[in-house]
Amino acid sequence: MNGIHPGVKVLKPEEMSAKEDWLSIVKGFEREEVDELLSQTFCGHCERLLHDRVLSIANRKRAKKLSISSVDSTQSDDIPDGCLESCIQVSLNNNGSFKSPGNIHSGSPKSYVDKISPALMDYKGVTSLSLSRSGTSLENGMHENSPRENELQAEEQKERLRFLNVGRKTNFTHFERVNGKNINVVQGLELHTQVFSDEEQKKIVESVYEFQRMGQKGRLRERTYTEPSKWMRGKGRITIQFGCCYNYAVDKNGNPPGIIRDEEVDPLPPVFIDMIKRLVRWHVLPPTCVPNSCIVNIYEEGDCIPPHIDHHDFLRPFCTISFLTQCNILFGSNLKIIGPGEFAGPFSIPLPIGSVLVLKGNGADVAKHCVPAVPAKRISITFRKMDESKIPYSYSPDPELRGVSPLTITPLKSQSQQKEINAKETSHVSVPVRVVSKQSKPSLFNGEDDFPPLGAAVGSRHSGHKKNVSKA
Repeated sequence: MNGIHPGVKVLKPEEMSAKEDWLSIVKGFEREEVDELLSQTFCGHCERLLHDRVLSIANRKRAKKLSISSVDSTQSDDIPDGCLESCIQVSLNNNGSFKSPGNIHSGSPKSYVDKISPALMDYKGVTSLSLSRSGTSLENGMHENSPRENELQAEEQKERLRFLNVGRKTNFTHFERVNGKNINVVQGLELHTQVFSDEEQKKIVESVYEFQRMGQKGRLRERTYTEPSKWMRGKGRITIQFGCCYNYAVDKNGNPPGIIRDEEVDPLPPVFIDMIKRLVRWHVLPPTCVPNSCIVNIYEEGDCIPPHIDHHDFLRPFCTISFLTQCNILFGSNLKIIGPGEFAGPFSIPLPIGSVLVLKGNGADVAKHCVPAVPAKRISITFRKMDESKIPYSYSPDPELRGVSPLTITPLKSQSQQKEINAKETSHVSVPVRVVSKQSKPSLFNGEDDFPPLGAAVGSRHSGHKKNVSKA
């Protein structure tokens, strides 16, 4: 590797100034340390770039011996700037050889929703595939890509780099006594951030508003869109559901809570199908539980969701994504209703804008959850997979969701990052949370699972719409 010479003294971490970058450190490595560095796994693009550079240097040395003009050094144009440097620096961090200024923390407390980028990516099974598709092999060992291949590789690399920046908070802990046993009632909860960019969030929200306009004009099936009258605080949030008709309470036809198999709603729109693909590809949801239904909740200020456990007509895990406004979600085996939109619970999780909360395990089946009255307009989208025995009779699976598989890279955390994550988790103290409004009116909720029946004639502004087969 050019610029690395055996015998050069290796600087110790305490001898390195904050201004020294990774390249100056690599130049000081001995041969054994270089071997250790290069033994780490690189992404397919960076491995190909290293491969091309090594061949270029070897050809130049051979040309000098033969007294012919040297071969020009080349680089692959489709490798984004900083990609190779990032891989090498990640490899150095994993070896624990040094701490760059970007890895040294001041010790000040940070929110657990900060970026927690995986320290190393396992590209086994990806490198050979990337190399085989990288272009046509030439006699000198270089590769020539078509413009289309370069474009696809650039998009693939961009996605992988974005995947590296996803924040993942797991191992939530809050113990309660349930049925005589002390258990972690929030076991299984996960919070993922930076899954959707600001621009993507904007497009998703605009799509939801378009669905709302379509529903108001009667262009969606009756049970797809529901907008009950807002007769009191906490009552009247708008719901839009796709894939199946889920009934929160006994409806006007006597249907019990759960999926109504003989009711039709509109199928999943393309924008939601793309979101589901992202969730599976980026290891937020497993490929064994690809969602095939969703419900959109549009909250105005003061709207809420009372304490409940999601119906078992839907498999675990499922997830909910927050937009427009940050709010808290409460968990606990015993949540209390204090008043309209006012709940008290022992464990609270802030839901940042754009975050994805995954529910499974005790967090989905033992602890109840609720969203107190939101401070401003909020949109949530909940994706769930229906139990096979509950799928509507007229349901047709979307072919685009067949065979969706995650990226073949899985994040691994370095020891320093794991210590940081553990410190953040232990600093998250479980304290009773009570969200109380200024109003002192008595609660008008009839029960803990008091949801408006979807499509009910009473209180619904659009119950008279005829069914329309127009798709969103």
